[in-house]
Formats: sequence, structure tokens, C-alpha cells
Amino acid sequence: MEWTATGRIVAVRPHGETSAIVHVLTEEHGCHPGMVRGGRSRSMRPVLQPGNRIRVVWRARLDEHLGNYAVEADDLTAGGLLEDPLSLAGLNAACAMTMAGLPEREPHPAVHGAFEVLASVLDDPEVWPALYVRWELGLLADLGYGVDLRRCAATGAETGLAWVSPKSGRAVTAEAGEPYRDRMLALPGFLTGSGEVAPGDIAAGLALSAHFIERRVLWPADRTLPEARARMIERLELAGRL
Repeated sequence: MEWTATGRIVAVRPHGETSAIVHVLTEEHGCHPGMVRGGRSRSMRPVLQPGNRIRVVWRARLDEHLGNYAVEADDLTAGGLLEDPLSLAGLNAACAMTMAGLPEREPHPAVHGAFEVLASVLDDPEVWPALYVRWELGLLADLGYGVDLRRCAATGAETGLAWVSPKSGRAVTAEAGEPYRDRMLALPGFLTGSGEVAPGDIAAGLALSAHFIERRVLWPADRTLPEARARMIERLELAGRL
């Protein structure tokens, strides 16, 4: 078996004394693992960093085997963000969420494409936090558990949406949701196209995506939100970006 693809590294772990197991998010093959012989060498270490885009050739005797990667650098995004702790935290969170949420070897081209868009704007803190929230909700939707933010579940209205039901994942207007506001999740306006990103919107968006990712994706698989996501939120708070 052999294939060639370009993808983003989302996880690296040591294997033996000199090799590394690398998970790469590709359009055609999903989040796919492979072994890189000599992956812990001084020359390969800058290349095999989560967030970097690489070209790989995967070879194995059978499709279900771990297989080996031959690796060539394509875009060393991670190295360019080393001096920016906030953006690096966003990149690490996206990589960790990919590992936590996506099944191995299952193609999710929409998630891959959105990851590329997110990676391209991580140097702009005015843009990427809101895009990151959208990316998490897109991950949820691509797994078949998306929330419905198009219209009010109670009235059918497409404007004035302010809440999301924590059970159904459907949007509700401010008026219809008022009696239950203590039990509702806040819906930031930027997710419905009804406004710019306001103070508190990123925190609300992250709380919204976390609620449904935990309950619909992670908890059934006995997983939890990765620590890298919590560190990103801490960085966003310190930077006044929540």
C-alpha cells in the first residue's frame, strides 16, 4: 500500500530511541498516523512540529498497518509562531481538538480545509479567535452533530436569535428564551451574521462549542477536552480577547 498527500501535523510522539509516530491531517485520508524513522533527529525536529504542513508518502504492507512516512517540509507554520504565545496556543488547541474529535483514517475534507484557513490567519489576533470558534462548530457539524443556528426553534424567526438550547442544540430568540435564560447557552451575534465580535462573544462561542463537543463527541468515547484548549483560553483571557 502506498499513497502521497499533503497535510498538517496534529500530533507527534516518540517511538523508540530515534523514531516518532506522527499524525497528519490530510484531505484524502483524514487524521492518519505513520512512523517517521529518524524523526527525533536534530534535522527532523523543526519539521515534525504540530501545525506544520508537510508532504508525506505513506507505505505499509496492509491498509490497517501503522506504516511509515517519508516526509518533506511544505510550510513550517509552527516555527513562525514561536514568538507569539497567543497564536501558538490557538494552533496547539486546534491540533489537540483534531486528535480528540476525529476518528483515525476517516476523511473529513471540510475540517481539513477549514484548518488550512485557520492556520493562514493565526498571526492576526483580531481574526483568528472567532474563526477558531467557527472551526470547532464546523468540526462538530462534520461529525454529524451540528447545532442549528438558522432559526428559532420556538417561533421560526431568523432574527433576534440570542440563545441555544443545551439539549436540542437549536437557536432561540431573546424573547422566546427569556423564561429559561438561566438554562440556555448564549449565542454570540457573529455566529449568526448579525453583528461584529463584541466583548464576551469569544468566551460565549467557546462555551457553546465545548458544551456540544463534550456531550456528543468526547464523553461517549470516554474523552475530555484537551489541556491545550484550556491553555488557549487562558492566553485569550490574558490578552483581553475573550
